[in-house]
Amino acid sequence: MGNEENPKQSDPFVVVLDAGHGGKDPGNLGNGYREKDIALNVVLKIGEELEKYPNIKVLYTRKTDVFVDLFERGKIANKAKADLFVSVHCNSHRSQAYGTETFVLGIHRNETNFEVAKKENAVIFMENDYESKYEGFNPNSPESAISIILGQEEYLDQSIMLASLIQENFTNKLHRNNRKVKQAGLIVLHQTVMPSVLVELGFLTNNAEGRYLNSTKGQNEMSDAITDAILKYKKAIDSNVEDLTLIGTHMEDDTEEDVLTVVNPDIEFKVQIAASSRDLITKPYNFKGLEGVTKTSENGLYKYYYGLTSDYNVIKTLEEEAKNKGYKTCFVVAFKKGEKIPLSEALKSTAN
Repeated sequence: MGNEENPKQSDPFVVVLDAGHGGKDPGNLGNGYREKDIALNVVLKIGEELEKYPNIKVLYTRKTDVFVDLFERGKIANKAKADLFVSVHCNSHRSQAYGTETFVLGIHRNETNFEVAKKENAVIFMENDYESKYEGFNPNSPESAISIILGQEEYLDQSIMLASLIQENFTNKLHRNNRKVKQAGLIVLHQTVMPSVLVELGFLTNNAEGRYLNSTKGQNEMSDAITDAILKYKKAIDSNVEDLTLIGTHMEDDTEEDVLTVVNPDIEFKVQIAASSRDLITKPYNFKGLEGVTKTSENGLYKYYYGLTSDYNVIKTLEEEAKNKGYKTCFVVAFKKGEKIPLSEALKSTAN
């Protein structure tokens, strides 16, 4: 495995930037602002910064005010064998809702996420021959949305990693309202076979946020935050585990509340401390002195775990220990008969 890494290092890191909407599809027009223009301005600024790095290649699904099918956007990324796909949009709502959120492909956790997916997916009705391209997909059907999730699971961890870094920058650097990382059945993400995120920069329908996103200052700040997150993601994937930033606490979840009796021999908990393209020997000197680190390999990404127990209280103690050692963004994962399962599902099994 080690020898295979060298040729990869000379390959450029390919990022496909996707400005939502365009041409005959203006996107949302909250407060009279045009989503398609704001998304394009932000995407062009991100690309301009990333292009300064000789080892990064940037491609765009559109660089002008044109209409591009969702199907075509994914095709551009797949043909380029892209390492990342980042789609940029702006939100709208009947209320004065505000804040940023970043979506990865997944089953809707709630009705709100489904509404966002419905809105973003509805553009397919503007495309010619959409029935055959999307095989009868109906944006208004939750069942259709769930059906598009299958097949993208393998990239979910990396997608969440990037989405978390983006949200972290929006929240900590720009002090935007954090609506967190969310999962939804978005066709534009479903069409891609690589880590992919859809960023909602904020709500054009909110008076203050709309003004901010329509301003040069707002667009510069938001594009800088996304650029920085992409560079951090690349460094994390390329780097030694010592420097790795992992998924933070921004994932919208319904997990670990009020769990008391939590032992089930069928369920195993581990603490994921890192993920990297580097294959490291699992000795304490590589992991800040932590003993008993194990690893798995999935799609060229090595995941490193600390601890193994069926007792949730024990794993929470080990998670705290890992955080004290410097793995600030480590998190608990659950397995059932060797297969990874959602933590919420594991906790229901242990609490019953």
